[in-house]
Amino acid sequence: MEKRRAGRNRTVNLSNDETEYYAGKCIPVGESFRPCCSAELRNSPEPGGGLEPGGFFELRDVLDNVVLGDAMEALDNLPGGTVDLLIADPPYNLSKKYAGSEFKKMDADSYRDFTETWVTKVKRLLKSTASIYVCCDWQSSLIIGAVLGKHFNIRNRITWQREKGRGSKQNWKNSMEDVWYATVSGKGFTFNADAVKTRRKVHAPYKVDGKPKDWMITKDGNLRDTYPSNFWDDISVPYWSMPENTDHPAQKPEKLIAKMILASTNPGDIVLDPFLGSGSTAVAAKKLDRRYIGIEKEKEYCALAQKRLETADRETGIQGYMDGVFWERNTLTRQKAQRKGRAQS
Repeated sequence: MEKRRAGRNRTVNLSNDETEYYAGKCIPVGESFRPCCSAELRNSPEPGGGLEPGGFFELRDVLDNVVLGDAMEALDNLPGGTVDLLIADPPYNLSKKYAGSEFKKMDADSYRDFTETWVTKVKRLLKSTASIYVCCDWQSSLIIGAVLGKHFNIRNRITWQREKGRGSKQNWKNSMEDVWYATVSGKGFTFNADAVKTRRKVHAPYKVDGKPKDWMITKDGNLRDTYPSNFWDDISVPYWSMPENTDHPAQKPEKLIAKMILASTNPGDIVLDPFLGSGSTAVAAKKLDRRYIGIEKEKEYCALAQKRLETADRETGIQGYMDGVFWERNTLTRQKAQRKGRAQS
């Protein structure tokens, strides 16, 4: 039964016919393209073969598209050495329903094995200059961080404020999540610090010779563009009045993903998300002129991703990101009435 929603509710949803239509735009694992020739070619960064059952995707087949299928199978069928940035949001080790399936909580050793499996599969796909961001909660973070440290160079642990939920009477409310940041090698990776500055209000303006020092006077108040830290408190979790919101139970905000993409890629670079969900990584990559490959096993979420990607052709803004900076939460008052191609917080 379709949910009843308020008139101003902007949640992206699909009818049964739309689900079939948009899912039909995805590439199912097992679909045949051109026959693959050799194992050597399979590991080449150059496009090189098609996919038959148990076969291999050509890069041009999956670039700027969504693969419908389980990541554990699909990752084996992608060409090696092609990806500039990995953004992964694997199931946290919690029992949770996702559309037509359910992820059941594992013991620590089993979840570690699960993490080791997908990390190993994705590792061969990355360029030597690639960067990695992996989302997790406080419990899965302990395991995911350790596994990533075996394979990559851990550079930081980012914590972002996920201000949502009603809290608990028996424990502290979970308002934070982690993102592990790593690189394949110790040098040659991309990090564009100037592209991810945050514009903040200046509460104690300091002047030298009567002029602002490291801040500016604007019609929106006294503001400063600050370099990013590993604590992100400017992000809103998607909710009913935001046009990016979906019914996915663990959707990541486009603003969160945009920070990773802008910091660790350049225009035209390839971003891979093996647990795409409702498509935030692919949508943010498209809006920021990056190439993308998404993998998602739930048909409903693949369809949602495709619809959001289609919408991104005309609605190019990312909420909370404007004029080349990320704004603090709830500070973009002058942009409230703006529509296409603009953002608001």
